[in-house]
Amino acid sequence: MTVIVLANCPAGLRGFLTRWLLEISPGVFLGSPSARVRDVLWAEVRQYSGKGRALLAYQTNNEQGFTFKSHEHAWHPSDHEGLTLIHRPDSERPRDETGTKRTPRQGWSKAAKRRRFGNR
Repeated sequence: MTVIVLANCPAGLRGFLTRWLLEISPGVFLGSPSARVRDVLWAEVRQYSGKGRALLAYQTNNEQGFTFKSHEHAWHPSDHEGLTLIHRPDSERPRDETGTKRTPRQGWSKAAKRRRFGNR
């Protein structure tokens, strides 16, 4: 099983992929091509994606049962003790108006106080 997800890619690339894969949702392609065809498709996606992003996930014989590749994506796969995890850059974490990272507030919210103690 192979899944390719495109974002902000040319329409021609989407049309090209529909020759071998089914487009089950806009930009999401699904199919079972051979490994050789999958590698050729991924090379074409990387070449013609322009300023867009692409993800490839496919079935393989490892502990997770699948692996994935990314192209021009801020989140990158990284290997951690045999498992492939997604590394999310620190710059994408939520920040407040001053630019510092947001942390959860300590204590109870007003809504939680009303639910627990009623409207007083």
